[in-house]
Amino acid sequence: MHSYDESEASPFLVENISLLPKGRALDIAMGNGRNTIYLAKVGFDAEGIDVSEEAVKTALERAKSVGANINAYVADIESGNYGIGKNAYDVIICFNYLHRPLMPRIKEGLKAGGMVVYQTYTIDQARFGKPSNKDFLLEYNELLEMFRDFRCLRYYEGIIDNRKAVAGIIARKV
Repeated sequence: MHSYDESEASPFLVENISLLPKGRALDIAMGNGRNTIYLAKVGFDAEGIDVSEEAVKTALERAKSVGANINAYVADIESGNYGIGKNAYDVIICFNYLHRPLMPRIKEGLKAGGMVVYQTYTIDQARFGKPSNKDFLLEYNELLEMFRDFRCLRYYEGIIDNRKAVAGIIARKV
C-alpha cells in the first residue's frame, strides 16, 4: 500500500485548487487517476473517465490503496456515446488531451459558476517529441479563445522544464 503523493497531481491543479468550488468534479481522459484521486482527497465528489480499461482499473486500485473514494468509468468520449450531463458539474478538468469537438460539451456540463481547469500541449511541443500531430496541439491563444465566453481566472502558455510546451486555463462559467 503506497501513500498518495500530492506531487503526482498536476502542479497547475494543486496550485490553484483554492479557486475551485467544492462539489462534483469530472476528470476527462483521467489516465491513471492522479488528478481524480487528488480531487477526492481534498473533498470533491470526484469522477473520471478514460478510454483505457487498464487505466481506469489502475486508477480505482490506486484510489482504494490511499483511501480515496472516486468513481471511474471506461468511455470513449470521442465516439459521442458518452454524454456529459448538462449543468451536472461544479468542476471539469482535462489534462494532456485535446479533442476540440468536446469543448461545447464541457461548457454545457458545467453548472453556472462552475469552473474548467484545462491544460494541454501547444504546437511548440513538436520540438520536444510527442505529441507532434497538430490535431492534438493547441495553436497560440487557442485555449483562451475556446473559453472566451467564460471568465478567465488563470491563463498561461509556455515551456515547462525545457521539455513541455503547454497552455493552461482556469475559467468560470458565467
